[in-house]
Amino acid sequence: MRLILLGAPGAGKGTVAKLLTQIDGSVQISTGDILRGAVQAGTELGKQADAYMKAGDLVPDDLIMGIMETRLQEPDCAKGFLLDGFPRTIPQAEALKVLLNKLGIKLDVVANIEVPREEILNRLTTRRTCSNTSCQAIYNVRSNPPKVAGVCDKCGSPVIQRDDETDEAISKRLDTYFEKTAPLIEFYRQEGLLLVVDSPASEGVVDAIQQRIAAGA
Repeated sequence: MRLILLGAPGAGKGTVAKLLTQIDGSVQISTGDILRGAVQAGTELGKQADAYMKAGDLVPDDLIMGIMETRLQEPDCAKGFLLDGFPRTIPQAEALKVLLNKLGIKLDVVANIEVPREEILNRLTTRRTCSNTSCQAIYNVRSNPPKVAGVCDKCGSPVIQRDDETDEAISKRLDTYFEKTAPLIEFYRQEGLLLVVDSPASEGVVDAIQQRIAAGA
């Protein structure tokens, strides 16, 4: 499968993507994870992106498109891919359309996961992430805390609250999303690719996506 997952920060795109990759071997491509890894590694891209990410702002398109063109041509994308959190703006969507045409790739579906704003705020302010970039397991201090407070169950590294998941940064990220990213819904509706899913459970989102792809096969 080749698809895009849309939805505000905290809508569950990452969880849905991981479930989908287990179905047919498609790879999850999250620009957020790639960028955070670059920041941790201290690469030139990471240095450029760090200031934007800490402020909750979008990373400039020229940095993102360079990452995507390289990533989509890597061998593991041959079985399929799921774009998690990209594109985020209409210019990125238009640039991605050009890039996919250039690479001879056709999207199956663009799934928009709808979650109420208050639920998103609750999810993200209570979320904690493993600081080990090779692990990055995700926990929730209310619903899914680590067995030992502050310590990752999987690798033993410290579990932290990311800089972009404080109350202030989250509010800014949501405002940015609704201003710049939400218009993508109409863009992909016009492209005939949009699937809107408001299921509260990740499994329900996965089922809806599978049904849509099967119907279009």
